[in-house]
Amino acid sequence: VQLVESGGGLVQPGGSLRLSCAASGFTFSSYAMSWHRQAPGKERELVARIWSPGGSTDYADSVKGRFSISRDNANNTVYLQMNSLKPEDTAVYFCHAFMSSYWGQGTQVTVSS
Repeated sequence: VQLVESGGGLVQPGGSLRLSCAASGFTFSSYAMSWHRQAPGKERELVARIWSPGGSTDYADSVKGRFSISRDNANNTVYLQMNSLKPEDTAVYFCHAFMSSYWGQGTQVTVSS
């Protein structure tokens, strides 16, 4: 099983980033997928989740209206579009097959001027 995140980096406040997570080794379409983040000195928190089938979504209050999660079951990929980024969004972002032990290695997102 592999979950490989990409798309992190350094962005100015108000900017955008799109994270991708490529999955392999399990039946991707059978799992809800989620993005979590962990800032230094803080606990890991759920950012967004997308269910399958159906594609319904859930978001943390702190990112509602700014972040959007989506998935492509044909290509075993889940995305996180992050707009209007704030310094408090700085964290390592992790991809997760929800309610499983499958986690990605994380990608750093830094929002700073």
